[in-house]
Amino acid sequence: MFYLLLKHVFLGPLLRLLFRPRIEGLEYVPDEGAAIVAGNHLSFSDHFLMPAVLRRRITFLAKAEYFTGPGLKGRLTAFFFRSAGQIPVDRSGKEAGRAALREGLEVLSRGELLGIYPEGTRSHDGRLYKGKVGVAAMALGAGVPVVPCAMVGTFEVQPPGRKIPRIRRVTIRFGRPLDFSRYAGMEGERAVLRAVTDEIMYAILELSGQEYVDRYAAEVKAEAEDARKTARRRTR
Repeated sequence: MFYLLLKHVFLGPLLRLLFRPRIEGLEYVPDEGAAIVAGNHLSFSDHFLMPAVLRRRITFLAKAEYFTGPGLKGRLTAFFFRSAGQIPVDRSGKEAGRAALREGLEVLSRGELLGIYPEGTRSHDGRLYKGKVGVAAMALGAGVPVVPCAMVGTFEVQPPGRKIPRIRRVTIRFGRPLDFSRYAGMEGERAVLRAVTDEIMYAILELSGQEYVDRYAAEVKAEAEDARKTARRRTR
């Protein structure tokens, strides 16, 4: 109920009014049945803008930090994400990854839409990074299509560190569903998971027009943060 109120009464109409999203390829998102919508991740605003334009409800695997923040702000954020039906995902290790996989497969088993950002984290510089293979494991394990999605312009609306979004128009672009039925029963093969994930990321790249980096975003972020810390120590 809270999800429907947000989408159709409170947040959804406001987002469509402020950001006037151009929506391309919405017909590629199936009207019924399980499917994965896999998108690039440029901004915190992505969590709200994509669901606002979809005809169906979509459940995202959201990072656990959104559910565990301290103080009043943390409790409100956790309440919001839980009420909107989002699922917390612990990204700290292999067992956490398996738990996320089980949660995603449960959503798909109910015939619902599952949203996932294969990069695993927001891009810190607007580029598209290497995808993690969890999206492939879910697609093959559930036997469902993957709809690629590109958010265009949301990095400029709310880049990392910006609390209040800029008001400007964005584009949300969906691509043709990707069918991986040829790999049925091969979700345990690492090479297959890598190939499927790379195909998904290439489809997102074609839609978004971003520069691609064949490395994991979390690794590059960590290196950039280490470089900033080193530079600050040298200037003291």
